[in-house]
Amino acid sequence: MQREAAQSYADELEMKAKAELPDYVYGYFAGTAGGGESVQDAAAHWDAVRFRPKAFTNTSEGLTRTSILGTQLRTPVLAAPMAHQNAATPLAEIATARAVRRAGSLLGVSTNTSVPFSQIAAEGAPWWFQVYVMKDRGLSSALVERAAAAEAKALVLTVDTTRLASSELVIDPQLWPETPGKRRLANLLEEDLSGLSEDATRGAEDLTLDIIGELRERSGIEVIVKGILRGDDARRAVDAGAAGVLVSTHGGRRLGKSVTSMQALPEVVQAVGNDCEVYVDSGIRTGDHVAAALAMGARAVFVGRPVMWGLATGGEDGAAAVLERFTEELRLTMAAIGANTIRDITSDMLWRPQATC
Repeated sequence: MQREAAQSYADELEMKAKAELPDYVYGYFAGTAGGGESVQDAAAHWDAVRFRPKAFTNTSEGLTRTSILGTQLRTPVLAAPMAHQNAATPLAEIATARAVRRAGSLLGVSTNTSVPFSQIAAEGAPWWFQVYVMKDRGLSSALVERAAAAEAKALVLTVDTTRLASSELVIDPQLWPETPGKRRLANLLEEDLSGLSEDATRGAEDLTLDIIGELRERSGIEVIVKGILRGDDARRAVDAGAAGVLVSTHGGRRLGKSVTSMQALPEVVQAVGNDCEVYVDSGIRTGDHVAAALAMGARAVFVGRPVMWGLATGGEDGAAAVLERFTEELRLTMAAIGANTIRDITSDMLWRPQATC
């Protein structure tokens, strides 16, 4: 008789958040594209990874320290950019930034952030700005320049959301019945939006590789490309000037039947070699998953929904607890597989079923 899998910490936290949030807010954060196949597969594929532990190794330190584009961090578990955080907690990204600083991590900040960049930066956590290139390029340029002025350490160019997928679970925040969480571009001024149609803020559908160089030139900071699931796309992005690639399915919110990030990661790592850093998100729910991603060649992982559930149930403390829990689980896995530092986690420590990757 097959045993049912035990609920993970992240699963339990989601159930708690679901009970506390309004249905329409939970539905937005938990929403998936299509029938949710990509989300279901992501969890199954990360769970299917098995380790081949090394014996006779010193694991007395269990060091999770790493560097991301030169930024020194205490953990490779990073907070993914997420919109409408003010629907989860009144302090929104300020609470997340404080949690990230406590955990020694790094924060991704959404284009649809709820608070000004200056307030996020004031919390002292390193942060990257996620860029959606809009139909009105002037709006995107204004946001990029303001993020750079507020000392964002990199731009995360998101290339998988030019058109939004339909989903019964994703409820447009513009239609929410209460004010908290409604769509708000907190870093655009009234004069930026004056006279513009609603269509101006929609994603541009004519992106080319030239945008990578344009963003670097305008901002003076590095560009990471998010939403890559193919090795050839990753190679082209790097050749066009990207400093990093984020393998991502957007949490399964954009295409129900896409490959999972775990399936795509090895191909991307092989395609770029040592020419850029590779990161991964989507479906990572335990420290084991983090270790598996690092063994496959990722430099770090981004965690989205679990951090949001932490915010919803405990504000700053809740988000910090998620990042710290994942890091501690990673440390325990490292000890079990024979890795004393992050660099000791190597691909020969993995066994993966051929059917899943």
